[in-house]
Amino acid sequence: MARFDAAAPARPVWLMTLADLALLLVGFFVFVQASQLDRGTLASAIRAGFDTPEPTAPIALDRAIVRGFAVGEAALPPSIATASRWAATAARDPRTRLLVTGHVDGSLADRDTLGDNAALLASDRARAVAEALVRAGVVGRDRIVISTDPAPRGRHVTLAIGFAGSDPTPRQAAAARQPLLAAPQDRNQK
Repeated sequence: MARFDAAAPARPVWLMTLADLALLLVGFFVFVQASQLDRGTLASAIRAGFDTPEPTAPIALDRAIVRGFAVGEAALPPSIATASRWAATAARDPRTRLLVTGHVDGSLADRDTLGDNAALLASDRARAVAEALVRAGVVGRDRIVISTDPAPRGRHVTLAIGFAGSDPTPRQAAAARQPLLAAPQDRNQK
């Protein structure tokens, strides 16, 4: 330690303080300017910066995984209880959306039995998890976005919570929005 005590400081202390104050001043002006912008314009500029054209694809804040799917099956594994508890905690904020993405392992056996299609099986897994979350009352179906990933990544479903913004009138917006997970319809009705 003695060899460091003899070394002279590279910059004077007042210069570091001046730099800190200058950065605080710049941050203050950024906040002042941001408060004068239209929120819609700001949101579209951020989306353009991240190259995400759809507002339904929120930036993920936290993730969970449901593992344990059998090869070629979309039946729910026992690990859905852990993911359900995670989703209940993560989805408390009504401004968030839950992205449910189904995955397959890429083998020839891990495909939909009727269509021999990996994307269909990935979709079935995602829909099964989303339906379980809706039925358990964890999250409303208007806050779920279902996605599939047929690339070989494993037999699981990924849950990602993301901020999707706040609606000025939540009841009107929810009524006008089409649910992303539709309830089955009676085939006898016309």
